[in-house]
Amino acid sequence: MVKYIVRRFLELVLTIFLIATATFFLLEAVPGDPLTARADKLNTEARQTLYARYALDRPVMERYVTTMTNMCKGDFGESFVYAGQTVSGLISSRLPVSARLGIQQMLLGVTIGLLLGVVAAMKHGSIWDYLIVGCSVLLISVPHLIFGLLLQKVFAGDLGLYPTIGWPSGDDLWFGGWEYTILPTLTGCFSYIASYSRLLKASMLDVIGKDYILTAESKGLSQFAIITRHILRNSFIPVITRLPMSVGMCITGSFFIESIFSIPGIGQYYVTAVNNQDLSIVLGETVLLSILYIVILFVTDILYAVVDPRISMPGVQSD
Repeated sequence: MVKYIVRRFLELVLTIFLIATATFFLLEAVPGDPLTARADKLNTEARQTLYARYALDRPVMERYVTTMTNMCKGDFGESFVYAGQTVSGLISSRLPVSARLGIQQMLLGVTIGLLLGVVAAMKHGSIWDYLIVGCSVLLISVPHLIFGLLLQKVFAGDLGLYPTIGWPSGDDLWFGGWEYTILPTLTGCFSYIASYSRLLKASMLDVIGKDYILTAESKGLSQFAIITRHILRNSFIPVITRLPMSVGMCITGSFFIESIFSIPGIGQYYVTAVNNQDLSIVLGETVLLSILYIVILFVTDILYAVVDPRISMPGVQSD
């Protein structure tokens, strides 16, 4: 077990290093730089001072070594567009916003999706099955942008039940201001409902026909016990495989949802940073989100063995 964890940790470090390196040189390959618009309004001396401040007057390899060294110390540099603001500060102020929105979307969407998947599988061929599948296809086919605008018009505009835009801040950042979070949460949870209900239904139908399910039925086990102990447990492998992508998406935020409801999250700011060639922001967010996603993948590997004892990790002896 220890050897497996150490090996995976070294792989994580190497992967993050390669991602940071590739991102740095890809950003350097983009024509122009983030200071061009500001530098055009300055005289020669002021322009040189500006470029020296952000080290853009140095050779690429020198800046690469400096950037990688600083990142190892936890310093991701200063924003090129927002002078005086550090990358770490901007991310720490915006990431909790996207995290709360994404976590609420995922918890609500995945929970409802799994419940509907169970119903569709156990009522296969019935009106409930067709209704759930039809709704899933509809929900996954309509973009977030359409759902957001529709909910905003009906519940915020016509009925006036919820605010049109905004997001809780300060003491209410995590557990307050629920009226601001309802519509964005509903907008983002529909895709989770659609994908997880269809995924679990297909996985359960594949398991239901197995011999050990027939054996459990012949032993006189109740339907509830068969579903919870045998069918669901063996059907969750595809669900767990999909969870890392969902967790990564829920943390990084949704650009369209954050734009529609004017939510100051990291998703909207990341796209803005790319458009503005804010190199430090793009590099810092890419590396930090890569670390998050890779750690989630590592945890998922462990969950495989928890859900299905037949799966063993390399280097770990199974009973």
